[in-house]
Amino acid sequence: MNHNPQFNFDNSFARSLKGFFKSCQAEPSSNPKMLQFNHALAEELDLDPDALDSDAGLAVFSGNAIPEGAEPLAQAYAGHQFGGFSPQLGDGRALLLGEVIDTNQRRRDIQLKGSGRTPFSRGGDGLAAVGPVLREYLIGEGMHALGVPTTRALAAVVTGKHVYRETVLPGAILTRVAASHIRVGTFQFGGARGDILKIRELADYAIQRHFPDTAKTKNPYLAFFWAVADAQASLVARWMNIGFIHGVMNTDNMTISGETIDYGPCAFMDRYAASTVFSSIDQHGRYAYANQPEILTWNLARLAETLIPHVDTNKDRAIELLTETIECIHPLYESYWLAGMRSKIGLSTEDILDQELINDLLKLMEKGQADFTLVFRRLSQVLRGDSNAVRNVFKDPEAFDPWTERWQKRLRQEKVEMETSAQEMDKVNPVYIPRNHKVEEALAAAVNHDMTPFSKLLEVITNPFNEVAGNEAYSEPAPITNRPYRTFCGT
Repeated sequence: MNHNPQFNFDNSFARSLKGFFKSCQAEPSSNPKMLQFNHALAEELDLDPDALDSDAGLAVFSGNAIPEGAEPLAQAYAGHQFGGFSPQLGDGRALLLGEVIDTNQRRRDIQLKGSGRTPFSRGGDGLAAVGPVLREYLIGEGMHALGVPTTRALAAVVTGKHVYRETVLPGAILTRVAASHIRVGTFQFGGARGDILKIRELADYAIQRHFPDTAKTKNPYLAFFWAVADAQASLVARWMNIGFIHGVMNTDNMTISGETIDYGPCAFMDRYAASTVFSSIDQHGRYAYANQPEILTWNLARLAETLIPHVDTNKDRAIELLTETIECIHPLYESYWLAGMRSKIGLSTEDILDQELINDLLKLMEKGQADFTLVFRRLSQVLRGDSNAVRNVFKDPEAFDPWTERWQKRLRQEKVEMETSAQEMDKVNPVYIPRNHKVEEALAAAVNHDMTPFSKLLEVITNPFNEVAGNEAYSEPAPITNRPYRTFCGT
């Protein structure tokens, strides 16, 4: 018999940060049904999967029941959206139920997304549709399997409501789990109000929750800024290493914790092209693949602006210290990116010419219209005596051959068996990613009440490095068409 789920909430955000949220309740769902439940994540959160994957759990995930200890609230934040500043945004369709301590003693948020209007809805209905909810579920779990820090999905339910966008769509709610939902935009919310004490409260809370060691330094707020920058530089480097394009890197979509958040218009590249943009609203390519490192620095500079009064009482000195730190962000990012790229081509030592070698490969890939994921995955086959597997990914295979000779010469400096290098490469180069066309197929079927393609795709992408016979269709890029792939924010 199922018993009522126990979350053992410990809600530090609600206790500590008055003024950064408004209490709110979810709108009830008329006819909820469970679409997907994440048993493994429930166990990681130290929750009872059987109690949650039940009618009682469904009542919680659909907004029809408030679990014991929950303090539902909508968080406030501001943000630069495509470069334009909005002093108040906030959770327009999300509610933080509370925080739990997981099996690794990490504090995790549990949030409903798509649960109805909040005080920050700004005229929106606060709802979400099945497609975007399942998209976030898929991509988040896929990113987690790829080793990328990310929010994750605990459950997805249909609500029985209709959601009105361009057409009438079935409504849904995602239960999202995060290290926290504190964003650069959360700091900007305090900054926009000139509330220096509130920003200090927020910074102290974020330090204690995410970077406690920075509290012990000579300048905790400067150290905190550097810790956030380090986490985000590592994150964006990981995106770049797998061909991921977030699509909407607004400051309200950049977490302090360094997790990927908000998978609206995101996508993975098939053919490599540095200028790739998928988002239908990014008409000027602000958040194109190659621009993500630059936007990383730009967004972090906005965080730095809010910390000026806390870094030093002398404003000029504070700006000087923060500027020095900001100038280190891109080199830090490049060090993470280069380390990741080295591992992708089988290198474990450093050589001054490695960056040139990698950039030359990327140029060849762009000119040769080569698939990003397949090139790196099939490189290991060269070390096993099969060069054609990767050569055939290029429009002009012969143009790739001189680079291969340079690469193998560099590999010989490693003094490692070629098969050993190949095995190490296969551990970091996925054979399966959430291919855009397979994601769309799964979502289209789910909207029509068929979850089989979704379940199969989820199974494949959560084991991204192990090639399985019969799953070849999941490793291939989409058929070439004249119609560019476009993504949407999913509101």
